[in-house]
Amino acid sequence: MAHGIHTIDTGFVRPHFDAAYLLVENARAAFIDCGTNHAVPNMLKALDAAGLAPANVDWLILTHVHLDHAGGAGELIAQLPNARVVVHPRGARHMIDPSQLWAGASAVYGEDVMEATYGRLRPIPAERLVEAPDGHVVSLSGRPLLCLDTPGHARHHLSVYDERARVCFTGDTFGLSYREFDTARGPFILPTTSPVQFDPEALHASIKRLIALQPLAMYLTHYDRVEGVEKLADDLHAQIDAMVSIARSAGDASADAAQRHEVMKAALTELYLTRAQAHGWSGDRAQLLEILGMDVELNAQGLGIWLDQQRRTS
Repeated sequence: MAHGIHTIDTGFVRPHFDAAYLLVENARAAFIDCGTNHAVPNMLKALDAAGLAPANVDWLILTHVHLDHAGGAGELIAQLPNARVVVHPRGARHMIDPSQLWAGASAVYGEDVMEATYGRLRPIPAERLVEAPDGHVVSLSGRPLLCLDTPGHARHHLSVYDERARVCFTGDTFGLSYREFDTARGPFILPTTSPVQFDPEALHASIKRLIALQPLAMYLTHYDRVEGVEKLADDLHAQIDAMVSIARSAGDASADAAQRHEVMKAALTELYLTRAQAHGWSGDRAQLLEILGMDVELNAQGLGIWLDQQRRTS
């Protein structure tokens, strides 16, 4: 809780998987990300535990509009009478009218699964939305929160630099670091290349931009605060290159999309297992997949979409 920063477990998927954050300054508050509709009670409980009421919240800042970060935004903002929602300009229309987000995800998962996992998406009134281009500053009771355009995971992604605390809230730009992989060497990290807008060059540049701010720590959605950020950035850069290489090799080896996907999943699993064990983690492949199975699947999907896009434009 240094500098009034509170980590909130949204309860999505499993404990310590999906975080949102509450920042408090002079009895005024801002949320950064919010999880799904099902996370709204946790968000309000965190506010109450900090001794604040919903009327004390001025801002809900969304790093991007993927549903594990922003699916509950409409439902939460309805409980916060004075708050406005800050979002990347590319994501704003999806918050005003989330039907396209819902339709795209429902086509993959089905309506019933979407309802159970995320809850029905609630539109946000346009007058309560603030678009945050690169360099936009949100003032939380005089405390500046700098919004930075950080594409690579998604084109509509922003990260937030809190100059007071000298930390960044990075959404998915600075990768995933689950606490189950922590060892005496510190946190273990890997990039997220989930569908549909992975761009390795942009992601490299965004990571470098965040590191150039010389933050003391990064606050990740998946999951929580990590320090030693320069080493973690080096790890991310190395793995982005390795994952791109895996995608290209799998694409060269197979013209069949389903077979290519399985080849990439196997190679990604081996990459993460080798790196985790070198980091001092004592688990095996089965244990790794218990934690990272969904991420392996999504990363392989994102790499496949990126590879197809590269071939169409080459």
